[in-house]
Parts: sequence; C-alpha cells; structure tokens
Amino acid sequence: MVTIKNRKQLVENGETQLNRKARALALESLEYALNMVDPKQIVKSKISLKNSGLNVDGHSFDLKKFKNVYLVGGGKASGSMAEATEEILGKRITEGLINVPHGSKYRTKIIKLHEASHPVPDEAGVEGTRCMLQIAGQARKDDLVICLISGGGSSLMPLPRGEISIADKRALTNALLKSGATINEINTVRKHISDFKGGWLAKKAYPATILNLILSDVVGDPLDFIASGPTVPDSTTFSDAKKILEKYDLWEKAPVSIQKVLSDGEKGLIPETPKANDAAFRNVYNVVVGNNRSASLAACHKLKSHGLNSLLLTATLEGEARHAGTLLSSIACEVAVSNNPIPKPASIVAGGETTVTVVGKGLGGRNQELALSAALKITSMDGVVLASLSTDGIDGPTDAAGAIVDGKTLARAAKTGLNSEEYLAENNSYNFFSKLSDLIFTGPTGTNVNDISLIVVL
Repeated sequence: MVTIKNRKQLVENGETQLNRKARALALESLEYALNMVDPKQIVKSKISLKNSGLNVDGHSFDLKKFKNVYLVGGGKASGSMAEATEEILGKRITEGLINVPHGSKYRTKIIKLHEASHPVPDEAGVEGTRCMLQIAGQARKDDLVICLISGGGSSLMPLPRGEISIADKRALTNALLKSGATINEINTVRKHISDFKGGWLAKKAYPATILNLILSDVVGDPLDFIASGPTVPDSTTFSDAKKILEKYDLWEKAPVSIQKVLSDGEKGLIPETPKANDAAFRNVYNVVVGNNRSASLAACHKLKSHGLNSLLLTATLEGEARHAGTLLSSIACEVAVSNNPIPKPASIVAGGETTVTVVGKGLGGRNQELALSAALKITSMDGVVLASLSTDGIDGPTDAAGAIVDGKTLARAAKTGLNSEEYLAENNSYNFFSKLSDLIFTGPTGTNVNDISLIVVL
C-alpha cells in the first residue's frame, strides 16, 4: 500500500478551511491512483493459469508446447511484476533475471533480481543486461521468453554499443536529462548506442516466442520507446539520434565514441536497429498491463466519489513543466470564475510527462516546477489547489514525488522571504517547497506510469 507519508502536514498547511478540504481531496485521490496501478496487482489481474493454459489479456499460450520458460527484463516496477509472475507460474519458470533499482525490497525464489542504477546507468546494470542476453540467447523455437518491461528500463538495462564505455553513456544521459529533451528523444539516442535496446534483445531470442508484459511510462504508449523497446521493432534511425543531439547542442559535446557509433551507423557501416519486417518479431506478443490513463482515470473516479464534477483533461500532457503549470492554473481560474469547462465543485486531472530545460543552479523536478509555476497564477484564490507528482515517487534528482500549492502559497512564501519567481528562474523548486513543507513524499512506489497533475476547485 502506497501512502503519502506527510499527508497530514500537507493538509494542515492550508490556511483556510476550504484550502484544507481541497488539499485533502487532491492528496487522497493521488494516493488512490498510485495504488490502482500497483504492478503486482495489475499483473495478477491480466494473467491467469488454468492447467497448462496461460491466458494474458486475450492471448493464450499452451505451456505444454514450450520446453523452457525464461524471464528477463527491467524497470522500476519490474521487481513487483516478477513477484507476481513467479507466484502465478512457479516452477514452470526455467530461469530468469530482472534488473531492478538499487535498494529494491522484492523477493523471488527462481527469478534473480539484480540491482542496478537509475536514472544514470552503471556497471552493475551492464552486468545484469549481459546475463539477460545469455538467457535469451539459449532460447530455441520451442521456448517462451517473458519480458517484464517498465519505466526506468532504459537506464537499468544498459549495454553500450561498440567502443562506447558506460562512463560515456552516463555523461550523455546526464546531458540529455538536463537539456529539455523528451523521453522519446532520449530513448531514440539510447537505442542507437545500445546492443540491447531497439529490438536487439528480440534478435538474440529469435526464434523463441516472446511475451512482453509492459507497464508504460511513455505518453501514448509507443512500444518502441518504453524502456527503449528491447523486444519490439525500432521506428527510429541513427540519423534521428544524431539530429536530436544537434537539436539540443549536444553533438559536439558528446563523447567521441558516441559520435563514432552514430556517424558510422548513419553511413551504413554498422547495422541499423531491427525494423518491423525483421523475422525476429513474428512471434512477439505485446500486452500493456498498465499506463498513465488508467492511473489518471482512477484519480478522477476517486474525486467523483466525493461529489466533485470530474474531468480527465488529457493523459498525454507534454511540454515545459512551467508552461504546463501556467496552463493548468489558468484552467483552474476559469472554473472558479465561470464554471467552465465544468462547474464547481470541480476536479480536473492531467496525466503525462513534462520536461524541464535546466538553466539555473537549483534543485527540483518537473512536477515541483509545474506546481511552482501554477502557484503564480492562482494566488489569492480560496479553495483552489493544484497537486502534481511522479508516480514512481521520485521527481527528478530529488527525494520528493512532487508538490502541492493553493491560493495562499505565495503569501506564505513571502512571509518567509522567498521570491517565487527567482526560485522558478533558478529551477530551484525543491528548495522553495522544502521551506514551506509542501513537498509530497511517498518514497519509491514500485510503479512508474508518468506523472499525474490535478486541480481541485471548491
């Protein structure tokens, strides 16, 4: 059960009765949404085993026809997914290895849980990924390979291509994370500097049957971008990857080894990532077991149960976090003034994943920056609250999941000498909200389906 650890304090920070009520509703709905996308429960709801028949969301597999069942994969939710899968299949599993974040508390008997680093890859991740390739490489036509894929898998399953070192990959990953690049753009680059992602795992496992169980952390659920698509066809090219680095002025700054791989690939000197016509994908089955839309709808459902008019605005929110904050707070103001697009008491939910182009020297995450930007717009309004969090419980390079604001946030900040616009300009939202005790803390949640931002207007 995931909880917001400081929920009581966050509610009490509301200086009016209406603000406290709005904060309580917002936080309760976020908690509910997090628990509705618990990976273990989702996997168990999607998979059933009757005799030798494995049924997965409309797909049926007769396990009698498979000599071996192997499990591989990685991501922030993969440990929980592995627990659930092992509980269902038990000794039918021949062998398995999953890369999970350092400090994971999950327990399995057959599947090995190998700890690695996120969001910046490390040597432990490389070691685990090599073991996965060995497991997949021994699979034959009469074997089944189950891949457990979730957000964070790109960092947790690194295998640098060619002469690229893990240090080079780590340096580029850091630069991309600060550049404002979208997750799709980041993963386009990752796929082309990897010997594992972008369909290469499927090539290694061919001609085995592959079943992908996917918890999506990418807006719109494009399969080849979730964990950089190790077992699905790649829709991007070396040229696309190079153009992305040029777009964010990172090409000339990229390690020479990475420049060489991308340039050689663009010239056709090394193989392109596998595409849709490759035979390796003929027996690949993909099941998205959970995504941001399911979490966002859960938040809407909880808010509606409290008598609020509820609207899912989008599950595909993208763009600069501060701009998204301005947009959502503008909608909150419109609801408060005109009962449009839905009448008060109202709640509006927006899921997705924004980005932050880091120009300052502060500390923060996209959800915290979104909330700080929103606070500038809803100032002096009573009963209007915006809360935003990352469903994995880790917003950017911080220990907070997100933040919450209301119409009194700026006044409270001013009393303590905080200039909100200066903190925003410095990308210093974490320290701003830390001083107000308005950071949301859940700890690592074991799931990862992007972010949820919501508005409550009473």
